[in-house]
Amino acid sequence: MAQVEKRGGLLRKSSAYKKPLKEKVVLMYDEIFMTEDPSKCSPRFWEELFLMKVNLEYLEGKLESLDGEELMKIKENINCLFQHCIQALGEEHPIRVVNALQTLCALIRGVHQKNKSTSGFDIINMLMGFDKAELCMKNLMESLDSLLCAEGSESLKSLCLKLLLCLVTVTDNISQNTILEYVMINSIFEAILQILSHPPSRREHGYDAVVLLALLVNYRKYESVNPYIVKLSIVDDEATLNGMGLVIAQALSEYNRQYKDKEEEHQGGFFSALTNMVGSMFIADAHEKISVQTNEAILLALYEAVHLNRNFITVLAQSHPEMGLVTTPVGPAPATPATPLGTTPPSSDVISSVELPLDADVQTSNLLITFLKYSSIVMQDTKDEHRLHSGKLCLIILTCIAEDQYANAFLHDDNMNFRVNLHRMPMRHRKKAADKNLPCRPLVCAVLDLMVEFIVTHMMKEFPMDLYVRCIQVVHKLLCYQKKCRVRLHYTWRELWSVLRLSTNAGQWKEAASKVTHALVNIRAIINHFNPKIESYAAVNHISQLSEEQVLEVVRANYDTLTLKLQDGLDQYERYSEQHKEAAFFKELVRSISTNVRRNLAFHTLSQEVLLKEFSTIS
Repeated sequence: MAQVEKRGGLLRKSSAYKKPLKEKVVLMYDEIFMTEDPSKCSPRFWEELFLMKVNLEYLEGKLESLDGEELMKIKENINCLFQHCIQALGEEHPIRVVNALQTLCALIRGVHQKNKSTSGFDIINMLMGFDKAELCMKNLMESLDSLLCAEGSESLKSLCLKLLLCLVTVTDNISQNTILEYVMINSIFEAILQILSHPPSRREHGYDAVVLLALLVNYRKYESVNPYIVKLSIVDDEATLNGMGLVIAQALSEYNRQYKDKEEEHQGGFFSALTNMVGSMFIADAHEKISVQTNEAILLALYEAVHLNRNFITVLAQSHPEMGLVTTPVGPAPATPATPLGTTPPSSDVISSVELPLDADVQTSNLLITFLKYSSIVMQDTKDEHRLHSGKLCLIILTCIAEDQYANAFLHDDNMNFRVNLHRMPMRHRKKAADKNLPCRPLVCAVLDLMVEFIVTHMMKEFPMDLYVRCIQVVHKLLCYQKKCRVRLHYTWRELWSVLRLSTNAGQWKEAASKVTHALVNIRAIINHFNPKIESYAAVNHISQLSEEQVLEVVRANYDTLTLKLQDGLDQYERYSEQHKEAAFFKELVRSISTNVRRNLAFHTLSQEVLLKEFSTIS
């Protein structure tokens, strides 16, 4: 008997003399693409359609193969299919709901491919008709909201989120996606919050929910009142905010872990042995090989939370075990994802690990530390466009943090000390510091370390002036807080304030260094005034090394004779404003994220195999 092969919706027999047979669902799709109403000859057509396993590839391909005129001829049938999909979402049988959700995904993506100025039709009219659009979208959003909030299948919830992501990202510029006006009117904000506040749902769907929220917040944010911005800015539920923080922390931690794994693999390989033999002349090339795809989507979510919601600042310092050190159940190693990191959600097993109770023997961490480590990786190499955008966004987030009074309070808190192992760019003139030698310090020291590291390692011909200015602004804002609150920070500034060395040496930087040194007239005056007094005090009292109290005594005794140049406004700065200065950057960033998310909502991510295992029988 001839064997049967399945390919592209066709059932092919091995015999060359037989014509290929089509699946029944494909035949039903073909009827929809006729101009006649398919239910005229078959009254149960729509009921039977949603019992058939969806052939996404065929349906979407069929839509893409038609030109604008051909698609307009079957508009009534497309409208009818869209409306019946929405009706099926209210069915009791989950198989119908699954098939309806997947059909909607194919419809939206397929029809949007024709949404060009030359096509001559509007996407809303094509999918549902202008006269029925408002009611259709209201029913659709209400059904999705109910499915997301229900205690039913997690797979159905996952498919609902994928449909929403498909809807949001179907155009590169989400602000041009007019269907999202209905998503603004019929909000699913509370459903997203419920997912984030409920641990089981968060582990399964937290990543998609956070990315979806970040994208919705950016819909026409500069042109009209976006309800998702308003609602996100006033969220004060601790469980919800912590849940969002855990999802973001896990995604960034997963990036850090993959980078560290690649780094260790590289250091133990042949190339490492070769560079040890011939020196570090290839060190820059070696570094290129261990780069990992950045995660702008989750970083955007972190930015929106920090920028819009002051209550989220507390989440930055929420302690949890160091994710890289937490022991997870032993099992088979997961396969390397085919899609770039940051476009697919991390595994639920790893997400749950961050919610384990703290262990006294395990180094504690928090979202801010995880973010600083991520930043230290992406800011090493800003030549790549994605890493440049990621590095810039990291600095914008740090700018918002440095301006916040509460954030500064815990950054400078001597009772909150951590070892923060930032990644440092490989350079010929220095060795990598051992992790075990890191001191426990207030978190502000790690922020300053990150800023200084970028400043001293990016002296290049194509000078990244914008990033440099942002680094200096972060340092300035932290210093303003320290002056205002009279905080004395024990920090080694030598690496940053070494301009003097360049000004006394003959070289290309001498003139510029001299100008900067001249600008530090007060610092030099303080040093020149007190150094002789301290040395004299030590000599008179026969003390080789003065204590802090003794130095302070000398300073107090000689302070009146110190002459300083009065400079006003040094402790003042212009506060961060997104709309006036960063609008173009965020529009381009969101466009890139939208494209990336849509690209990775591929057919295999919408596969029915896992879904139908939950619904193997129909009652």
